[in-house]
Order: sequence, then C-alpha cells, then structure tokens
Amino acid sequence: MVPWLLLALPLGATAAAGSDKLLGVHPSALAKYTPTKSNTWKCLDGSKEISWNAVNDDYCDCPDGSDEPGTSACPDSRFWCKNEGHIGAYIHSSRVGDGLCETECCDGSDERPGTCPNRCKEIGEAYRAKRDAELKIQKTGSKIRSTYIAFAHKERKRLEDLAASLEKDIVAKEKEVEKLREIAERTESLTQAALDHKRQSPLYQSLLNHNKALKSLKREYKKHADKEKQLGQILDSLRTGYNPNYQDMAVLEAVRGWEELAGLPHINDVKKDGEESSTPEPESEKTEEAVDDGLWTADELDSELDDLIGTDYTSLLLEHEDHINTPTEDSLLFKITSYIPDAWLPQYEAWKDNFVDWLEKLGIVSEESSGSSTEATRAQQALTEANAELAHMKREKTESESDVLKIFNPEHFGAEGEWKKLDDTCINHEVGDYTYELCFFKEAKQKPNKGGSNFSLGRFQSWNKDARPGSPEYYSKQVYQHGTRCWNGPERSVVVLLTCGVENTIYSVQELEKCEYQFKGTSPALCLPPGKEPQNHEEL
Repeated sequence: MVPWLLLALPLGATAAAGSDKLLGVHPSALAKYTPTKSNTWKCLDGSKEISWNAVNDDYCDCPDGSDEPGTSACPDSRFWCKNEGHIGAYIHSSRVGDGLCETECCDGSDERPGTCPNRCKEIGEAYRAKRDAELKIQKTGSKIRSTYIAFAHKERKRLEDLAASLEKDIVAKEKEVEKLREIAERTESLTQAALDHKRQSPLYQSLLNHNKALKSLKREYKKHADKEKQLGQILDSLRTGYNPNYQDMAVLEAVRGWEELAGLPHINDVKKDGEESSTPEPESEKTEEAVDDGLWTADELDSELDDLIGTDYTSLLLEHEDHINTPTEDSLLFKITSYIPDAWLPQYEAWKDNFVDWLEKLGIVSEESSGSSTEATRAQQALTEANAELAHMKREKTESESDVLKIFNPEHFGAEGEWKKLDDTCINHEVGDYTYELCFFKEAKQKPNKGGSNFSLGRFQSWNKDARPGSPEYYSKQVYQHGTRCWNGPERSVVVLLTCGVENTIYSVQELEKCEYQFKGTSPALCLPPGKEPQNHEEL
C-alpha cells in the first residue's frame, strides 16, 4: 500500500498545480495551456519556449504576457473571472491580487482565497430577474413592432397602387390638356386682336395696379409679421427669465407692456401650483376689436388673399363685358321680338341674319361677337383648370414614389419599415411649467402650461450618424436641430435617446447646455425579436 500512496501523492500535487496554471484563462483558450512531454510550454505568440513551471508563477517571461493569465506580473494582459452562477467577465491584470473585491469578479477568483466572498449566486439571481423582466418587455414590444412592419408593407402596397393609378390618370389628363390647349389656341387666334385692345382699357390697367399693390402689401405684411413673432419670442423669454429682485424698472415696464398687449397675467402673480391669480383681467383685454362689416378677418386674409392675388384678370375682363352686354330680363320695351307676331318671327330672324352678314361684309361691324369672347374665356379657363389638376396629379405621384423608396430604406424608416408607422406621431412629457412635445420625423416643441408662445426645439435632421444604418444603435438616437433661437443664445436643438419599450413615450427631459435638450424615451420599434438582438456578453 505504501508504494501506491507514494505514487498517488505526486499525481495529486501535479493536478493541483495544473489547475493553478489555468487560473484566469478563458474557456476557449484552455487547450492552448497544455505542457509538452518535456514539461515545457510555448508563448502564445510563438516567441519563446519556457518551462511549464514558469506559467502563472507571478513573473512575466513571455513578451506577449500570455504566461501570466492569472497574475498581475505582465502589463496589459487580462484575467478571466469564471463567475459560475452569473456571467463570466475579463478584468485588467493590474486589478488582480490588489486586495479589492471587483464587481466584475463576483466569485473573488482574482484575489487570494478567503479575501473576497463568492456573491455570484445572489448577483446572478438579481441579474436573471431583471433580464426576465426586460425579456418580457422585449417580447411584447417585438409583437407591436411586427404590427408596425405589417403596416409598412400595406402602406408600400397602397402607395404603389396609388402611383400606378395616378400614372394612368396622368396619361388621360395629358391627352385632355392637349385637346383643350388646341381648342383654346384656335379660339384665341380668332379674338386676339380684340383681346389686346380690351387689355388697354382703364379698367384692366387699374386691376393690374391693384394686383401689384396687393402683392406689395402682402410682402410688407409678412416682414412685419415675422418681426412681430421674433419680438414676441424675445419678450416671452424676458418675461419668464428675468429676475424681479433686481428691480430694473426698464425691464419691468417692458414685461408689463408685453403682458398687457398679449393679454397675459403678470409672471409674479402666477402661483407656484400652476394656478393663475384670481384677479380678473381688465375688460379691454377680454374684448376683441370689432371688425367693420364687409372687411376681411385675419383668417380670411391668410386663406383667401393668395387666391385674390392670383386672379386671371383677362378672364375677369371678358366675363365683365359679357355681363354688361347681356340684356336684362325685364327690358322688354327694347326687344323688337316682343312686338312681332309669332307667325312672322322666322322671317324676321332670317332677315336679321342676312342684314348682319351684309354689315360685316361692308366692314361696318366686326365679325367678332361677344359669344366668341365668351367661348375663348371658357376654353382658357377649362385649360387652366385641367393644367392645375395635371400638376396636382404629378406632385402626388412624385410624393408617393418618394415615400415608397423611403419606407424600407435603412437610412429613413428602417430596413423593415418599422418606423413608418410613427411618421408624424406625437408624444408628450410634462416637466414643471412646460409640456415637451415630440412629433417623430417632424418637430419637437416646448409648450408653456401657463400661456405664452410655443418654442420650436428643432426639426428632424438625422438618426445617429456615429452608427451604421440598419443597426440598433443607429435607431437609438434622433437629432432635431434649427429650432427657435434663444435670447442671447444658440438655436434650440434636441437629441432623442430611445430604447425598447412597449409604448412610444418620453420619460425624461434635460437641458444639458443652454437651449440644448436631451429627451429619453422608449418605442416598440426598437424591440427586436428575442434572439435577433446583438450579443455582447457570455453566460456560463
């Protein structure tokens, strides 16, 4: 029995020594840490062959540091923590044996036995509970995402069918326009000389001058409206941002004046709980200025002024002449046919036609009649309307074709079209005195809850430019720029950071720098089906 024990002891010692040699080695590299028959080992870079006993002996022999995977002897090497019951992880060799319990090494294998307790079981259980909750969200979100993808396919089919239908309609409309153009040109050639003469009338020239005046007034109105909007934004910023403790009377008067003009309560009278002062507003602020009868309102000016400016004055002139040349229904006194017996009417009409032909041949009257003018006007009007319809069809077809190309483009709505469903979908988040609104792919806004002007925080510019189009990282960030300029500051902008979630929502708003905001939110569009998400960890 003694010889057997003597043989067994060295074998046990060798096995124990062999397990120490593999300390800090990743499972995929275990096969590389095997001694030769002569008990030597070659560095992983092939530069040296050393004694197997020199592996993990706390002295760096290999230039690549591969002989010390379990110690801190070699700089710039890594130690693998097995972390059984949780997730294995690498730490830098400098952190091995430093007496500190590393979070990444929950099994404490990077320190001497007994230095750090093995906490992998409890950490692993907490991690798996969190992972299961996230997996549940991911599964639910991925189902919603699949409905977004189905919507994208239906939308592409709808747009393709619309473009094909419009193509047929455009071909038919182009033929119609060509026919109407021939009719209008033929009719116009008969009356062009008379039309040129009519355009010299004082009425027509006055209409042209009125048109120029309207265009000029609109241009000046737009300039003043833009300036008024900018001044309102500046005064709103001053109203909400100035410090009343400074007792600057010039600023106070400016704020008071703006509040009176805009019908706002004084900022100091607004209670902290969001309710405004119960003091009634002056009657002058509540009553609107009466509009004179017949004058246009501001809404009518916005909606109808362009149509008025675009009036076809030539057609209007011809219609006016038709109107004044049309006899009234009640003027029977000057209708000779009213005094001729019915039996004589055929002979009278024939005599009238022959008489008019005779006057035209002698050059006493012109061959043009008001009827021809009316015909020319109607032909031109029909051509104009047909051309407008054709232009609208072409625009709609171009937009449809463009949308089809964007739906499954990774740089627009995603390779699977999962973001098309959210195009122009708006979500809100309230923070203090403001509500922040994000309309996907359109615009972000800041809306005061207590009255005042809204501020644009920027329009959609791009996805994450630092990531590859099509990757989850690419769609986890949206950039909105060129919003309303801050008072004495830059243009407002927003960076939107998104993660997987079962709802489209914003849960955090921060102003990281002056007028530079960060929204954090969730969207099912980012929830990939389980198994398709990128893997950046290894579980044991």
